[in-house]
Amino acid sequence: MKTDNRYNVYTDFLKDRQFIQWQLMPDEKLNSYWEEYFKQRPELVQESEKAICYLKKKGMTKNVLSEIEKTEILERIRKTLRKEKKIYRHGMLWYASASAAAIALIIIGISLFFPFSEQISVPDKELIVGELLNNEDIQLITTGEAILFRNDVEVTLREEGTAEIIQGNNETSTIQIDLDKLNSLVVPYGKRSTLTLVDGSRVWLNSGSVLEFPAQFNGKKREIRLISGEMYIEVTHDKEKPFYVQTDNFNVKVYGTKFNIFNYSGLPQSVVLVEGSVSLQSKGDKELFITPNEKAVYCEGGIFETQKVDASQFISWKEGYLSFDKTPITEVLQQIGRYYNLSFDFGNNTNLQKRTCTGKIHLSDNLDNVMTTIGLLSSTIYTRTENEIFITDEPF
Repeated sequence: MKTDNRYNVYTDFLKDRQFIQWQLMPDEKLNSYWEEYFKQRPELVQESEKAICYLKKKGMTKNVLSEIEKTEILERIRKTLRKEKKIYRHGMLWYASASAAAIALIIIGISLFFPFSEQISVPDKELIVGELLNNEDIQLITTGEAILFRNDVEVTLREEGTAEIIQGNNETSTIQIDLDKLNSLVVPYGKRSTLTLVDGSRVWLNSGSVLEFPAQFNGKKREIRLISGEMYIEVTHDKEKPFYVQTDNFNVKVYGTKFNIFNYSGLPQSVVLVEGSVSLQSKGDKELFITPNEKAVYCEGGIFETQKVDASQFISWKEGYLSFDKTPITEVLQQIGRYYNLSFDFGNNTNLQKRTCTGKIHLSDNLDNVMTTIGLLSSTIYTRTENEIFITDEPF
């Protein structure tokens, strides 16, 4: 082995794809490589141990692996899961610890989470929330296990460190919540859920969302983190303990309010204020305050563009429908596609792309009902093949 000099401190290891893959999915080849490397650079053993410790404590979120590597890792995880025993209790699916670790690895693994206080430069690549968002089950990850729910759920945290779960069929159960680490609620495509935090603040999570939250708010502030997706929140006022929502690019500081955060990978991040007051702050920049019925869109360079909007159109999803008023059909289908994780093909039909849609679309579990409604509102018809839908003009 020809030893390189890319590594000098522990943060160098945290930015290295091969090192992270070694920690996530070690194999004989990787073990041999790093064993030989540290024989030649023994002075870096301590720094590498710091990096390993950081990974274990902080978890992971930003993508540093190629698509081929991700596919390989996911296939290994699938094989692990197939070997584990599944246990259904009261409509919830519990995985044994080894399976839960593999599931959590898909969501929080495959890269790094660096909080705002960490001055570490990492590649700004798309967030991985993994195959779990394509699954049918909502997942609550806590106490080293992943608990799966077949139906939409309402999760309510209690001060004693438990969570009351009410599923869509009104079945109720109580589980223990991890008090020492952040917990995660994963809402896959086509589902929605709510979470009531221990302070009484209530969160609605849209399709394709991942939220990290503590069981209790210790210290001088309350913090949660929207890893991916969309959330609407009604925050309980507490002037002694301010409330913050973190995203990859900015923080939202809450002054007792109701607002919506849009944070899907590959699309512009935004905040819409319904009532109250919030401020937005990207890394190192001044606070930007927005007013009710105002939308702030995060732009490159850490700046925000604001505009007046009708906030009700941005939060109707929490009631189970989308509202449109002369909205271009392309935008309508973009929202539907994001909710159900679908792609749409217009072909070269430019006339179709000029169509608009006015009305309400119920976010049904039956996609055909949704597409039929779109067809009625926009005078179109559709054909469906697996996860691709082809839209055409309705014949006259």
